[in-house]
This record gives sequence, C-alpha cells and structure tokens, in this order.
Amino acid sequence: MSGHTPRTFAQKALARAAGLASVEVGQVVDARPDLALSHDNTAAIRQIWLRFGRERVAIPERMAITLDHAVPAPTPRHAQNHAEVRRFVAEQGVAHFFEVGRGICHQVFSEEALLEPGQLILGSDSHTPHFGWMGAFGAGVGRSEMAVIWATGELWLRVPESLRIELHGTPPPWVSAKDAALHIIGALGEDGGLYASVEVVGEAVRAFSLESRMALANMMAEMGAKTSYLEPDDVVFRFLAERRLRRLSDPDAADGATAPPEAAIDDEIARLRAGAFYPDPDARYSGVHRFDLSRIPITVARPHRVDRTIGLEQLGAIHVDQAFIGTCTNGRLEDLEIAHRILKGRHVAAGTRLLIVPASSEVLTTALQRGWVEDLVQAGAHFGTPGCGPCMGNHQGVLAPGEVCISSANRNFKGRMAEPDAEIYLASPAVVAASAILGRIASPAEVMDE
Repeated sequence: MSGHTPRTFAQKALARAAGLASVEVGQVVDARPDLALSHDNTAAIRQIWLRFGRERVAIPERMAITLDHAVPAPTPRHAQNHAEVRRFVAEQGVAHFFEVGRGICHQVFSEEALLEPGQLILGSDSHTPHFGWMGAFGAGVGRSEMAVIWATGELWLRVPESLRIELHGTPPPWVSAKDAALHIIGALGEDGGLYASVEVVGEAVRAFSLESRMALANMMAEMGAKTSYLEPDDVVFRFLAERRLRRLSDPDAADGATAPPEAAIDDEIARLRAGAFYPDPDARYSGVHRFDLSRIPITVARPHRVDRTIGLEQLGAIHVDQAFIGTCTNGRLEDLEIAHRILKGRHVAAGTRLLIVPASSEVLTTALQRGWVEDLVQAGAHFGTPGCGPCMGNHQGVLAPGEVCISSANRNFKGRMAEPDAEIYLASPAVVAASAILGRIASPAEVMDE
C-alpha cells in the first residue's frame, strides 16, 4: 500500500492508547492506560497523590489493587499499611480490589480477565510486562508516575524500540518456558532488552501452554524490557472470552462455573480478536535473535544475577537448604502439577525444606480439589498464603545467613530474600522439586523413572 509505514506492536498499542493514528519510535505520547495496577504500595502512592491537592482519583473505574506482597501482614506496620489501602479503596470507589489471600496481582488480573489484547496496563510493579502473554502492552512505572495516573488518567511514555526474539524447535524433556527465558537472558544479558518492547514469536511460543507463556512474558522484565509481547491466538481469545463473560454475568462466580453459551463466547472472541495488534511483517527492529529450543539445556541462574546462567549438568553439586515454588513467574497450576508429579510418593530430603506459595486462591483451590496439596504436604512441603511469599523478602521463608535457596522466582540478587549473606539459584519448578528431594540442585530425571 502506498505510503504504508511498517509498525511494531509497541507503535500500534501506544498509538491507540494516545488516540493517535500513528507514532514513531522515540516519540513521547500522552498515554491513557486501560488499567492502572498497584498493590501493597498503594498507601505510599496515596501520600504522593495527596500532594496534588486532589480529593478524588480521576479513573477509579480503571484502577485495580491487590494486597499481595506481604500477606498476611507480618508486622503491625504492614497491617497499618493494609488498613490504609482498604480505606482508600472504599473512599475512592476503586473498581477492582482483591483482599489478602486472593493472590498476586499479575496472576489475579489475568484470571479475572480485567485486560484485553491490544490494551495498555501501567503498574507500580516491575513485572507488569507479564501481560504480554495476551498481547497487551504492560509496563512498570514508579510510585510518583502512578500518582500522576491517579490524578490525571494519563502518563507520558516514550515509544520504545522493539527487539524480536524468535523461538523455534521442540524443547528436550524437562526443559520448560522458564528454562528458555533464563537461557535467553543469559545469552543477551540483564540489560539486553533495556527499555525495549521485546516481541517473543515463533511456532515454539504457540506450542507453549498459556501458563508457560505467562512465565515467558514475565521473565522479560529481567532483561530490562519496558514491555513484552507474545502474539495472541485463539487459545488466548477463548480463555479471556470465557473468563470475561463469567465475571460480567456473575462477579462472584469461580472458575469451573457453568460455561457461557457457545454463541456468546464466539461473539466475545470476535470482539477480542478485533482489538488485538500484530506487528507488521516488515517492521523495523533494533535486533533480531533466534533460538532453537531443541538445543537449550535445563538451565539455572547462579547468584547474584539472573544472566549468570549455566546448564544444570555443568553446575556441580550444590547443597540446598530451601526450595521455593511460587511467585508471579511460576506459582501457577501447571507448576504445582509438575511439582506433584515429581514429589508424590517421595519425600523432601533431611536438612532441606520445601515451601510452596500458590500464585492465587484459584490455583490453591484447584490443587486442593485435585488432591495435590495433601500429597505434597505428605512429601514434606509447607504451603504459604497465596501471594508473593518470600520473593519480596518480607516473610514466609526468608533465608538465614549462609543458606542456599533454589527458587522458581524471577530474581536472585543479593538480599532479595532478606538476607544478603545467602545465595539464590533460579530454575524451573521441576528442578526445584527434584532438588528438594535430593537436597542438592538436581535434574528431575535423577528422581523420575522416565
């Protein structure tokens, strides 16, 4: 088409959010988020917002708040913080509020289908690129920026350059989306996607489950991505359509409730598809990187950087004091399923403890219904309240000096789990489960009969 300028996903999404026909890379736009995310830090953001002299937030219908980072409150200070958040939510009529125990913001908002492909979510949490799993533009912002959004309903954003990552091939046994993410970050570096829109595409991506896609999009924050993007397909549209229709027809309905009529689902899928964005085939990228998943090993990130990755077979024997399965990266149902598969009928090693913190109450409830929780407890696991758990270093499994933790989380920098004189290794839930059984960092193949 004459005059056509090829555009990336980021250009299309931010043009829509700014109400413009098109935008250029590097352009600064007034973007209006479809959803503004905050969590326990809402109380601190409120103090900044009050300095603007406003009595009412500008966009209560587009605000979503969870209590998830320090739940249940571990100290009186945290309890007071939670109380302030509850009062603020009630006073301002915030549309979406999720109490202690509902789970981690990124997981809960995905389950609730509060966002759609092509939309913009800005969150006062660095892992907001998580929403790239559905083809939405998710970006983390600071507390001051979130206060501005509350006050005005918009925020200046610079249109980022885009980085294209192509994934091909079939991963070997026990190699997961988490291994792929760690391998990519190890190859490109912790600043390899700094302030970039990281588009992760290819037939290998489409072969991943939705939960694995969430893990992949979430981890792109660890290479500095401003946002991440996976192309939405019919699996994404159906998941969101069913969830949205259930929520809109009965806000209290849980997953597993009566499915909406197929005709209504089809109509909703068509609407969601119409709002999705896809990069043009000839769009320009700052870089293109290709990875063959069939050549990626089971991967571990060593202390104290996510990009200090190594194939598990080259790691050597590392004793484990604590094994942790959870967080917004790997606390979902398929993660508990793989842990159950490995741990059922076995037991956690003496001298090692296993902590599991489901990402949401829905994940926990389903795992309970399927009998997984009982089996995992019999294997020696301890369960925490759905939320961020020890990942933030507040409570529920912080480390002692000199201890080693193998974790399914997303960060392992010094002091991440409260104690600077401790070491955190990152891996998939399968590796964490196997390591809990053997008391050292280990491959699932070492404990399974397959």
